[in-house]
Amino acid sequence: MSSASVAPRSMPTGQRNVVRSNDSASLWNCTLSPGWTQDEVQVLRQALMKFGVGNWMKIIESECLPGKTIAQMNLQTQRMLGQQSTAEFNGLHIDTLRVGELNSLKQGKDVKRKNNCIVNTGGKLGREEVEQRRVKHREMFEVDEDVWKNIVLPRFDNPLVVLDRKREELKALKAELDDVLAQLASCANSTDETMAKPGTKRARE
Repeated sequence: MSSASVAPRSMPTGQRNVVRSNDSASLWNCTLSPGWTQDEVQVLRQALMKFGVGNWMKIIESECLPGKTIAQMNLQTQRMLGQQSTAEFNGLHIDTLRVGELNSLKQGKDVKRKNNCIVNTGGKLGREEVEQRRVKHREMFEVDEDVWKNIVLPRFDNPLVVLDRKREELKALKAELDDVLAQLASCANSTDETMAKPGTKRARE
């Protein structure tokens, strides 16, 4: 079964896993990494749906989260998923907050958490087990292809680039102001010299 034909079983039919006004309030309760706002988390949420978990360079190239590093995005993704291990989601077009919502409900003596994220207390997962989990997650959470392909991400100017541009604009304005002041001073000097010449009103006085 292709990923494009699989609907997330945890959601109703229709435009699945898209940020909507009727989202469960609990979806907004994920732990924020230092330096992240709720708006930035929602942008990352959409970017992960569009490009797939772990495709950090595509997110960076989209310029939807200027200034964010791969390490910062990876850490925030862990918090959104509610678990530290992300390998089993690599490449999947999923709504991380939906997974996180389900993980937040898990209880039991085998469920260990750190910073509200479930941690693996056993040995490192083998490649085969990771792939089995990936297949299961794809069946449960994969967003329809016609949905994630049509996600439009906001695009912001890099704040450092904007700052440099503003500095150049200020330099140009200052140079223009200096030129105007120089012209005014020159006009004032010319008027004084004219008024001081013999035969002028000031000179007669």
